[in-house]
Amino acid sequence: MAFLKVLFVAIALALDVFAVAIGVGLRGLDLGARVRIGASFAAAEMGMSLVGLELGGLAGRALGLHAGYLGFAVLILLGIAMIVQAVRESERAPLDLSRGWGLMLAALSVSVDSLGVGFSIHYIGVPILVTLVTIGVVSVLSTTIGITFGRLLGQRIEASAELLAGVALVIAGAGFAVLQALGIA
Repeated sequence: MAFLKVLFVAIALALDVFAVAIGVGLRGLDLGARVRIGASFAAAEMGMSLVGLELGGLAGRALGLHAGYLGFAVLILLGIAMIVQAVRESERAPLDLSRGWGLMLAALSVSVDSLGVGFSIHYIGVPILVTLVTIGVVSVLSTTIGITFGRLLGQRIEASAELLAGVALVIAGAGFAVLQALGIA
């Protein structure tokens, strides 16, 4: 059950990565660029999860049993923010997301939601190493698939993926809170 929780969260996070990878893949990339992007996105997702984990631990010590619900609330708020951003987003300014500052900004932008996930890791009952490895692997797979199919899927799916990621995070956060309230998780 615990692994399914982390897999669901990793997939929800990876939809955001998938959206960016589709956009990057529309231009076509060489192998080196694909490896750079996949490694950067995975490292950013795992790194932000660790930062969130530490912040979550501090909050847990300060807030006690209620910190878990705060973590789930953060997850829900991040999902809502992703939904709002997906609905409001207009044309993106052209930026090379395969190297340099563009790649760094893309990696950080897709990993902000991992901060909230890291915050709630303490409370979903999943070993940290398993969580980080799962997030990293799913991120790399999502990047690879997104880039590979970027030309085929086009702009419409790119916009929808971020919306779906937001909805999935809201469902995950609410579901984890309900499970904890019922004493199941």
